[in-house]
Amino acid sequence: MENTISTSPTRWGIIGCGKIAEKFADDLMNVPNAVLNAVASRNLEKAQEFAKPYQCPNTFGSYEELANSGLVDVIYIATPHAQHCENTLMCLEAGVPVLCEKAFAINSQMVKSMIAKSQEKQVFLMEAIWTRFHPAINQIKGIIENGTIGEIKHIVADFGFLANYDPEGRLFNPELTGGSLMDIGIYPLFISKLLLGVPSQVKAVGVMAPTGVDMNMSIALAFPSGATASLFSTLAAQTDTTCTIYGTKGKIYIHGRFHETFGFTLTIEGEEPKEISTERNGWGYSYEAIDVQRCLAEGRIENDKLPLQFSLELMELMDEIRAQVGLKYPQEA
Repeated sequence: MENTISTSPTRWGIIGCGKIAEKFADDLMNVPNAVLNAVASRNLEKAQEFAKPYQCPNTFGSYEELANSGLVDVIYIATPHAQHCENTLMCLEAGVPVLCEKAFAINSQMVKSMIAKSQEKQVFLMEAIWTRFHPAINQIKGIIENGTIGEIKHIVADFGFLANYDPEGRLFNPELTGGSLMDIGIYPLFISKLLLGVPSQVKAVGVMAPTGVDMNMSIALAFPSGATASLFSTLAAQTDTTCTIYGTKGKIYIHGRFHETFGFTLTIEGEEPKEISTERNGWGYSYEAIDVQRCLAEGRIENDKLPLQFSLELMELMDEIRAQVGLKYPQEA
């Protein structure tokens, strides 16, 4: 008897209709065997407006209705960080696989509860760290694993932009888990963790906005291998948003913005630098969606390239950084 492969498209749902959801929906149109089948907002009119350009047939004025509708095979959660845990638990409880936007939750305790629910229900869960699936990052990872630049000794990475100061907006409002670390500092942390693992030492200093969340965050890490990292995030200035990986035989410079780059420069000691261009379709979100569909087709409840333990350790690292600068969110009180 021959194995039959389902040709039915994966029906995606989106919870939260902000800017990042728009980019994800744009890129979903370029994902093979995928269809945006339902969107939900706390405001039904907003959901209906969001759905129009994508000819999405189903709209909801509550997240719960979408989760329990039976109309989707997987849900992308694009609500503010503070709602991620609650929204994820709701979807998993309903038996619906989840791709939840980063940062995964507010703290590691919440992440543990999300992982526990995924395992209890045997339902797929993944943090939407789209950079992990970019062709450039995969190529760079391969070059490093082949020993081309030798042993990594230091990583420098930054991410910053000049944000309009709005105490009620998501970037600065503590109720919405604002601050540079949770929003963009996670990218420099991600690249250091992907390449070097869990640090053995963490030193962080932060400058706070008037609302009490971090405006600037500077982080120094040391790793068991003997490597170090210097990472920086800010909402107060436009930075180059690049990453340089220094090895014993050479270096890799990832062009800005490094987390969604179109290329990098490889320099081997004694040789001319090589400029390497890499593919990036659309905004760059399609790659993670494709990999989620692969995992679902294989019957996985977590992604083998971005396991839940990785996301938990990343959040534990952010917990430690916030503890060092005294940043606590209202939900944690």
